[in-house]
Amino acid sequence: MGIAALILWLLTAVGGFVMLGTWVAKGGARQPRSTHLPPPVLFGHFLLAVTGLIVWIVYLATDKDALAWVAFALLVPVALLGFTMLIRWIPVYRAHAAPASTAAAPAAHDDPAERHFPIAIVAGHGVFAVTTVGLVLLTALGVGQS
Repeated sequence: MGIAALILWLLTAVGGFVMLGTWVAKGGARQPRSTHLPPPVLFGHFLLAVTGLIVWIVYLATDKDALAWVAFALLVPVALLGFTMLIRWIPVYRAHAAPASTAAAPAAHDDPAERHFPIAIVAGHGVFAVTTVGLVLLTALGVGQS
């Protein structure tokens, strides 16, 4: 189960890298006032997730149960920050998806950077993340070990 968690964590990271790259490329880091995703929240999410992934890899290499719990503990704020960003992203997605009159529509350069996130990447990132947290918890609890 630990390897399955690793694979899903890596898939989650790929989706996260796509969104982070999109956010940076579309000016999210250069124009923090136009984004709905505060840079400290976004980069905190990223750094905690990477740290947790490194701890998880070390856990898999050493089989020290305490490391599995540390990785899980790191995932808790990662999940909270991710959920916070999702809640802040949904209105941006809805505003773009809803038909708007041309007079009220903002210029393309005024769009928040996160408007450009592909919905499939956002959804996949979330589903893989939730599954990863579950597998990490089950592994830390010793479920499935012989």
